[in-house]
Amino acid sequence: MTEPDHACSDATNVRTEIRSDGNDYVINGKKWWISGVMDPRCKVLLLMGQTNPENPRHTQQSTVIIPRDAPGVKVIRARTVFGDVHSPGGHCEVYLKDVRIPKENIILGEGRGFEIAQGRLGPGRIHHCMRSIGSAQRALELMCQRVTERKTFGRMLADRSSIRMEIAKSYCDIEQARLLTLKAADAIDRHGARNAKDLIGAIKVVAPQMAQTVADRAIQIFGGMGVSDDVPLAEILATQRFIRLADGPDEVHASQLGKFKIAQYAKPGAGWNNISET
Repeated sequence: MTEPDHACSDATNVRTEIRSDGNDYVINGKKWWISGVMDPRCKVLLLMGQTNPENPRHTQQSTVIIPRDAPGVKVIRARTVFGDVHSPGGHCEVYLKDVRIPKENIILGEGRGFEIAQGRLGPGRIHHCMRSIGSAQRALELMCQRVTERKTFGRMLADRSSIRMEIAKSYCDIEQARLLTLKAADAIDRHGARNAKDLIGAIKVVAPQMAQTVADRAIQIFGGMGVSDDVPLAEILATQRFIRLADGPDEVHASQLGKFKIAQYAKPGAGWNNISET
C-alpha cells in the first residue's frame, strides 16, 4: 500500500496506476516498506493501486496479484528500521515499470481495493497491540529481575521507592492496555471489525505508546546494559516507536476516533443539553 511520494496513511491517496489495456492491466508506480519481498519464499505480491480515478473516493482503488518475477518489478533497496533489518530480508522499496498482468489477477473486482484493505487492517492492528503488550510484559519482568540483582550506593534498587513506583506504573499501564485489547477483540468476535472500529482505533493508539514507555523505563533502570544487545529492551523500544506509524499513525487513529465519538455522543438526546429543567 505505502508509497514514498504520497501520504498513504489515508489509503485513498494511493496513486500507483493500474491501467486497463485489453485483457491485461499495466502497472506503474513506486512502493516502499514492502515486507518480505526479498525472502526467496515470496512468489507473489499484492498491490493496491488506482484503477478508476474518476470514481467516488473509496472506489478508485483496486488490489491485484503480481508474480514476484514479473518483468518490470524492480527492488531498489532494502530499508532498515532504526538501523535494524525487519522481516525476512527487510522492508524494501519497489518500483513497478510497465508491469503487465492478466485481468483475472484482480481481487474481488475493480474499485474494491479500499474495502479489502480495511477488512485486513482492523484485525491486523489488534495483532500489533497483542504483540506490544507481550513486549511490555517482557520488559516489566526484566525490570523486576534487574532491581533484585543491582545495588547502587549501598542499597538494592528494589528498595528504592522511585524504582518501585516505575514498576507499579508499568504494571498498571500494561493491565489497562491488556483489558482494552481484550474488549476490542471480544467486540470483533461478536460484531465484526467494522463495528469495533472505535475500540480498535483506541487500542492502536494506546498499546504501542504504552509499550514504548514501559521499555523506556526498563532501559533507565538497567542503565548502560539497557541500550545494549544483552537485553531486548532497545529492540522493544525501537519496534514500538515503529508500530506507532505502522497500519496508520497515532494521529490518524485519534482523529478518526474523536470524529466518531463526537458524532455518537452529540446526537439529540445524548448529552447535557437533554437534562430537563426542574
